[in-house]
Amino acid sequence: MLAPWLELPGAHDRLARMSTITGLELERLGTTAGPDDIKDTAVTQPLIVAAGLLALAELTLDCGAVAAGHSIGEITAAAAAGVLTAETAIALAAVRGREMAAACAITPTGMSAVLGGDADDVLDRLEALGLSPANRNAAGQVVAAGPLDALEKLAADPPAGARVRSLPVAGAFHTDYMTPARDAFETVAAAVTAADPGPLLISNADGAAVQTGPELIRRLVSQVTSSVRWDLCQDTLAALGVTAIIELPPAGTLIGLAKRHPVLKNVELLALKTPDDLAAAGALLEQATPGRDQGHTADWRIVVSPVNGTFHPAGHAEGDHLTAGTALGVVEARRDEQRVSASYEGVLGEWIAVEGDLVAAGQPLALLHPGGPA
Repeated sequence: MLAPWLELPGAHDRLARMSTITGLELERLGTTAGPDDIKDTAVTQPLIVAAGLLALAELTLDCGAVAAGHSIGEITAAAAAGVLTAETAIALAAVRGREMAAACAITPTGMSAVLGGDADDVLDRLEALGLSPANRNAAGQVVAAGPLDALEKLAADPPAGARVRSLPVAGAFHTDYMTPARDAFETVAAAVTAADPGPLLISNADGAAVQTGPELIRRLVSQVTSSVRWDLCQDTLAALGVTAIIELPPAGTLIGLAKRHPVLKNVELLALKTPDDLAAAGALLEQATPGRDQGHTADWRIVVSPVNGTFHPAGHAEGDHLTAGTALGVVEARRDEQRVSASYEGVLGEWIAVEGDLVAAGQPLALLHPGGPA
């Protein structure tokens, strides 16, 4: 998958530096290696990030862009947003992949895609079997993770209206089975210097914008054992009114999910697979951000609901100054309550949802203006 990108000027040198950092022969692995050579999680993760970084080096993103990545792709997204350098991004990808591979070897686990069915019924079935919703990718697409025997029971007796497909992965990613990997990754990540995002950066944890570099590092660490909420990321992109989506290589999966989203399916979608697609990607960036030369920065952030349920706001008035971590309220869901917090310091600009509103996962609840007291 790297072969066409290596034809670009400077790409060989970039990949050589990444190989030195990771200790992997990334050029061989991304060009002539066979499936058995790259299926190891310790190889797959840095290889995916390397592909994204090679393409990213050919694009110009400004503060009008929005960056988001699924699972390991969130590291690439952090590089796109200027939070991590390319060198730091590939280093973290290598550590994450290596440690997750080691965690997979401790206990035999796996993952299966659950396609279709009622969302609450699917989650109830997973809970009953002791499985975790490792990825909630979209309506009708949940990835279950956990013990192999529980996955077999799920496949034998799926939720009503759903079908189950086993996934060829090394283990139960984004679950508590990855705790050893999270702890090891945290030790390395703690030494990383991360800048604040330039382009808006959307988090896998809850679809919310990341305000600071240290916050992004904390979220990357937590993500190793937490569910990937790509469904909320997509809803946030829709709420922001994005006009185009460009997926970095190896591209196709996330564009496929966007095509099934009720809003995003109507925007320009481009899977950036080879350098032949760079001209189209550049044109989309120019069209989507006509004010790119005006130095504009976002003056607000959206707080979204983490789940479907009933919203109960805390007693804050519009104009109140809120510190990072301030509780904004709770969303009462079918099984529990989900706390909603401000992930950065700011001023409450506007309540979008009010007491008792029925809200969907990813639906905007409030606008915050970043910064200190007005």
